[in-house]
Amino acid sequence: MSIKVLYFASLKDSVGRGDDELSVEAPLPVREVWRRLNPDRPMPDTMLAAVNMEYVGLDAPVSDGDEVAFFPPVTGG
Repeated sequence: MSIKVLYFASLKDSVGRGDDELSVEAPLPVREVWRRLNPDRPMPDTMLAAVNMEYVGLDAPVSDGDEVAFFPPVTGG
């Protein structure tokens, strides 16, 4: 079972890659996906996440075959 993970904008630069693949045994929350793939890097406080192209909270479950996207908040003005 695997989960595809994408990093966008400044997160892509800070983690040094644009995507990852995570093998999992059972569903897990979005924040755990980040922790497993970035064990030495704390999750940014303002980070946003999406599962299968829908915004979700960091406790949302992620299952086999899902796509998780991490990105910084969008600002403008």
